[in-house]
Amino acid sequence: MTATLLAMFTRPEGGEDALDELLSRYLDEHMPLIEKVPGLRSSVVERVAQHYAGDDIVIVTRMEFDDRAALEAGMASDEMRVAGRNLRDIAPGLLTLVALEEEPVS
Repeated sequence: MTATLLAMFTRPEGGEDALDELLSRYLDEHMPLIEKVPGLRSSVVERVAQHYAGDDIVIVTRMEFDDRAALEAGMASDEMRVAGRNLRDIAPGLLTLVALEEEPVS
């Protein structure tokens, strides 16, 4: 069963210019570092099109790994540490990062 790492970013202060800069740096600087993380099978970055409730999330990235062990190994890797340092520079205090598990619906 695949494992998913979900990164959610809240809106930065500074209006649309700050959001555009965050998205640009995230795609140009951060995502190339994430693509080097061992065990990562795929990643998709999406900009939130409509906000209905809750925190003002503006960017969501879904990263897929083969299984939970691969996700944990990726999280502990040197490549993820480098990506994390970069992210602290470009999105300080904006990130919520969670691992997802499928929950059967009966």
